[in-house]
Amino acid sequence: MNASLRPILSGGLFLERGAACCSCSGVTDRESAKEARSFSHPRSTRSRTSVGSLSAAGRKFGFLFLLLFLSVIHVSPAAASGKKIIFDTDPGTDDAMALMLALHSPELDVRAITVVPGNTTAKQGLENALRMVSLANRCDTPVAAGAQHPLFQKLITAEFWDGKNGLANIELPPSKCKVDARFGPDLIIELVRGAPHEITLVPVGPPTNIALALQKDPSIVPLVKEVILMGGSIKGGNVNAAAEANIYNDPEAAQIVFQAGWPLTMVGLDVGDKTLLGRKHLEQLARTHGPVNDFIYSVAKFFVDLSEKFGSDGTPMYDPLAVGVAVDANLVTAPLMHVDVEARGEFTRGETVANRRGEIERNVLHGDRYIIEGLDKVQPNAKVCIDVQADRFLQLFVSRIQGK
Repeated sequence: MNASLRPILSGGLFLERGAACCSCSGVTDRESAKEARSFSHPRSTRSRTSVGSLSAAGRKFGFLFLLLFLSVIHVSPAAASGKKIIFDTDPGTDDAMALMLALHSPELDVRAITVVPGNTTAKQGLENALRMVSLANRCDTPVAAGAQHPLFQKLITAEFWDGKNGLANIELPPSKCKVDARFGPDLIIELVRGAPHEITLVPVGPPTNIALALQKDPSIVPLVKEVILMGGSIKGGNVNAAAEANIYNDPEAAQIVFQAGWPLTMVGLDVGDKTLLGRKHLEQLARTHGPVNDFIYSVAKFFVDLSEKFGSDGTPMYDPLAVGVAVDANLVTAPLMHVDVEARGEFTRGETVANRRGEIERNVLHGDRYIIEGLDKVQPNAKVCIDVQADRFLQLFVSRIQGK
């Protein structure tokens, strides 16, 4: 929360002003009464009654105004003006950084958190999400369990990268928040239908929950404002030579999501690998303290230490960057392309195959061979992020975690 807004949101500024107004009103009432007495005589009771009635009416109106104002400021600032998002996550370490960025960005109104297996099992991921939301004091945000496994393949978890519990082996306090009873994909459908053309989906794990929501209710496609998806790459993978981890963990789900026909931005390795959070950013985070700040510092340090063991100067901010794009789309350069997800290749399963040229050859069968007869246009289905203002994003991240 912006520090300058805290007194307003807590009601402190209003109450101070209200007290001052009431004080002025009291002086005015006393002066009015004094003036009324100086000009009245025993037969002027009607005049005094009129003044008293007006004063009572004024106090009643002031009280009603106070109630109205308090009811307005009780709503979070994001709910009043922020971009409504559903944060779909497989809560591991970079998901933790992404979630805290989302919850501490006034530009965003996190309407729900839906949990998918990926970095961790579905059960561990749900527990991680609840503990983090509790740490951020945001039990008002629904947290719902979703899919328990990918659509067709076995789950691949990432304890090697994220620690045994998915949160860099950091044990957060037990959650004060309760899990929402609704099934994640059902909650997505419900919220999208409740706010047509207003909800942005931000999946930063395998897109299984999004695919399940689409399969159950394809009519939500035109009702979704946009999808900002962390996943994919057009320059090679991080799981193997071809595939990025989120897409590799559920290629069939990813293909469903890419082909749905809604506005989609792919925030993949092409830009994530350029946003390296390193030692200088850790030093900045170490200068401030608080439950969220200290937690994210510890998570980031775990990741930076691990990255340095493999020769990197910092940890790629894959998931947080997707949230950054939701905050400010100008952080990235993202030309339109047509993207398909390879689901059958022996060496390329999970690859996001992007058509950069916007056209394909038209091959027509003639007898025992095909003949190229021309070029056909290919309609783009995604904005693909290819460049990023990395320093600006990293400073945005650090400042938001610090509460600035």
